[in-house]
Amino acid sequence: MDLMGMMGKLKETQQKIEDTKKRLDTVLIDEQSADGLLKITITASRKIKTISVDDLLLEDKEQLEDYLIVTLNKAIEKATNINERELDAVAKMDMPMIPGMDNLFK
Repeated sequence: MDLMGMMGKLKETQQKIEDTKKRLDTVLIDEQSADGLLKITITASRKIKTISVDDLLLEDKEQLEDYLIVTLNKAIEKATNINERELDAVAKMDMPMIPGMDNLFK
């Protein structure tokens, strides 16, 4: 087992993961309510960029809150799936299988 080679691969993979995280900051996910009255844009790293609320929703606080919860959760779920898929792909790409290290990059 080439320990120095593995350490080099580990550093290289860590750099690729950091680069991927930066790229995920620029990947935008648009989500909206079924009727289009609420629109949200979030990054794949789960940072909210925009929220657009139709005036109709401003008349009913409870309805607006419900819309925000449902739509934000859908956007966050999509972002999380993209984030995990991208980071898992980078982490597994070049790394040798080392027992116990499969969760190192999460």
